[in-house]
Amino acid sequence: MFCRDCGEKLALRFLENEGLVPYCGKCGKFKFPFFPVAVSMVVTNRREDKVLLAKHVGDDDYKLIAGYVKKGESAERSIPRELKEETQLAAVKWRYLSSRYHEAKDILMLGFLVTAEEGDVKPNEEIDTAAWCTPEEARAIIRKNSTAEYFLNLALNELGRKK
Repeated sequence: MFCRDCGEKLALRFLENEGLVPYCGKCGKFKFPFFPVAVSMVVTNRREDKVLLAKHVGDDDYKLIAGYVKKGESAERSIPRELKEETQLAAVKWRYLSSRYHEAKDILMLGFLVTAEEGDVKPNEEIDTAAWCTPEEARAIIRKNSTAEYFLNLALNELGRKK
């Protein structure tokens, strides 16, 4: 571990109420671990009877639309930007569902339920194919035991309570 400010090798030091925390002797400061944050979106149409799933290039599994929160950007601002970049669809409204640490990529995923204008999906270079599915189809084809499945089930259970 190295200091992201000066490059000095970090040492673990005890910090009261925190335990062992990386410390930079050169900067004279504790350096809490840093990892990226991303949004994961369960995208539905306005009637909430369809869910948008996508296969990314080089991947056989269907997943949710997701993307990193850029430095200086809020999670809420990243939602319409990422959806538009990846699909050319416009986000109409969104609400927070839950968060989950995604070990495979060492990121914190923030799950949102997003309503989008239904229309032709025009995937960017990251996405091989995308499709509007019924909730039942989405549950059947989403990658099993994944963060995407976790957020999908949360969203669909939430939508099921409204009906």
